[in-house]
Amino acid sequence: MNYKYGLNILEEHDGKFIAISTQENNCGVVVEIDPLNPTQWRAITHNLEKSVLLNVKPMKDVFIATYYSDRCPVMLIYKYSGEVLYKKEYEAGTSLSNLEGEFEDEAFFFEFGSYTIPPIKYKMNLETMKTELVHFAEISYFYKEIETKQVEYISEDSVVVSMTLVYEKGLKLDGNNPAILKAYGGFGSISMPRFDAGIVYFIKNGGVFAFANIRGGGDKGKQWAQDGRGDDKQNSFDDFIAGAEFLIQHKYTSANKLAITGGSNGGLVVAAAATQRPDLFKLVVPKVAPTDMLRFEKFTVGHFHKDEYGTVTDSASFLKLLDYSPYHHIQKEQNYPAMLVVTSDHDDRVPPFHSYKFVAALQSRPAQTNPVYLSVLKNAGHHGATTYSGYLQDKAEMYAFIMDYLSNE
Repeated sequence: MNYKYGLNILEEHDGKFIAISTQENNCGVVVEIDPLNPTQWRAITHNLEKSVLLNVKPMKDVFIATYYSDRCPVMLIYKYSGEVLYKKEYEAGTSLSNLEGEFEDEAFFFEFGSYTIPPIKYKMNLETMKTELVHFAEISYFYKEIETKQVEYISEDSVVVSMTLVYEKGLKLDGNNPAILKAYGGFGSISMPRFDAGIVYFIKNGGVFAFANIRGGGDKGKQWAQDGRGDDKQNSFDDFIAGAEFLIQHKYTSANKLAITGGSNGGLVVAAAATQRPDLFKLVVPKVAPTDMLRFEKFTVGHFHKDEYGTVTDSASFLKLLDYSPYHHIQKEQNYPAMLVVTSDHDDRVPPFHSYKFVAALQSRPAQTNPVYLSVLKNAGHHGATTYSGYLQDKAEMYAFIMDYLSNE
């Protein structure tokens, strides 16, 4: 669910519109709107404590709603009257996705998974509320040997931020483990755990994977997203930097073993963190990242994102952008961490010149003795490879590079 907009109409039921509203609600409610009295809305659901509404699937007599509650996915099935027929809470670090089914069906499908569990497809009968296993992928490792842990840490301005950690059970936390810290933190997007074979590879080779739910994302609702947007975008970077400090302080890793990565807005986060706190990181992998924030709005779809980042046409906003723009933050005498900057030659959201300029500025200084590499994905757009084999190849190369580089002293 995206908190940029206040109303999302989903379906019609008994002559009424069924919609999700965040206009006067931080975390989202399902409402019924009578087109004959469009200003009179009836709330069907109400706030669940510490919960954010993720998705709603309307059916003939009921609707299915999934929530993110205190970092755990929850499924509820409601009557349109608001009565709850079914509720199930799943473990932290897992996700529910791909709710499917025709409006008239008596059953629906959904998928369950995590960073280390490939999606498992279930069918659920809406009469009996019983689930049936439909499909699962065979794996060559014992997933129960992998621990998923939720932690909280304090950011720069005393705000509490949550982070998911994944590593093998029994791993010795002595500061010598290679680690990857990742985040997104933009556009009110909620980044739920999704299976990634590269993460499994990294963990099975002694690594720690961490995902920080920083401000700018929608993990705690609309206000959490707003607190990392526009003039407050620096909060996202502060949250991410504090997450790295937490990992080092609690000996999950060290600055000499820590890699950071993120894509698109997440790429901006890691590029900004690297230029602001280069002492914290060994390797930085920004992917399709906007790095020249003073020029971002001048090209392709950048002008649509002034509400997220700000605009150079406003003097106060210009100074905020200049203060964190990674390209403009590069210092002449600083040796920044090693970098693998990834872009796509046909990216129409974040043009590849952002990466080209960023890499050129880093490489052109004598002080830069750590290597800075540029990887350009050919015939690819903002989301990378267009074929599954290409996607796997790109993932394999990235994780292999990270593991190899973090293994070198």
